Amino acid sequence: MAGAQNVKVFGLISDITFHAARCCAEDLNKKDSTLFPNPEIEGMLEFDWDIFIDNKRKELRGETWVFEDKAIVFVNNELIGGPSEFIDWVTDNYSFEEFRPQALYHTLAEEAYKNYQNSKNHDHVFMDISIGDEPVGRLVLELFNDIVPKTCENFRALCTGEKGESPQSEQQLHYENILFHRIVRNGWIQGGDIWKPCCGDGGESIYGPVFEDENFAVPHNKRGILGMANKGRHTNGSQFYITLQPATWMDTKYVAFGQIIEGTATLKKMEEQDIMNERPMKDIKITKCGVVNYEF
Repeated sequence: MAGAQNVKVFGLISDITFHAARCCAEDLNKKDSTLFPNPEIEGMLEFDWDIFIDNKRKELRGETWVFEDKAIVFVNNELIGGPSEFIDWVTDNYSFEEFRPQALYHTLAEEAYKNYQNSKNHDHVFMDISIGDEPVGRLVLELFNDIVPKTCENFRALCTGEKGESPQSEQQLHYENILFHRIVRNGWIQGGDIWKPCCGDGGESIYGPVFEDENFAVPHNKRGILGMANKGRHTNGSQFYITLQPATWMDTKYVAFGQIIEGTATLKKMEEQDIMNERPMKDIKITKCGVVNYEF
């Protein structure tokens, strides 16, 4: 085959097959950098990967409608397929030989995932969700504490419950057992009213009843953006929302401060619940929440 072969590998950073495809592309470049220039490689976290591959299915159609691999490879912008199809392609055409043991890819995947998380110096929190009495999964959220530190600290502390009882309201400053009380179709889901019965007209911050809008530096440019609900300027308390699609009209009205990185299926189950006047017919509850630490 004549001409340079420009390889692009996209995939789930925690998946071993992505790293098998990545290593293959890098090996080809090391062997012949003229034939195989530096490959374009992008590993993504779960939530971003699911959005990316869903968009690719819509863009490419055809066989990609049933594409279930955790990595996808293009050569000269033509789809090759998943990691196994890519390795078969280079084996047949360029006598590539796979030499790494499977256990090594497990180590590479785990190390890459944790290094990616730690490299940003961002806090991460989790929320375990139930609908009715049934556990449905976990949301993992990345907090942009380098951009909006005060807002992120409020949210993090409400996840851990470390502040205990509010001296003003005598309510627990904690998201545990609190409801998502509102679903706006194709807009956002909203929760975080820590004042029982969590109906959406209360809540408070760890700093007092409300605190100021810190900044509007984080855009609402995709699904899964985390932000503070408010009742007007400088009225942030404990209520928050998660976007279900891009919402740029929010950019100068609400303070965004994080994003979902894991929990695609969980969020989908939440947004699909039956509602009446934007209120879920079944309780969507945070059964457990806290901080996630990535250590290797």
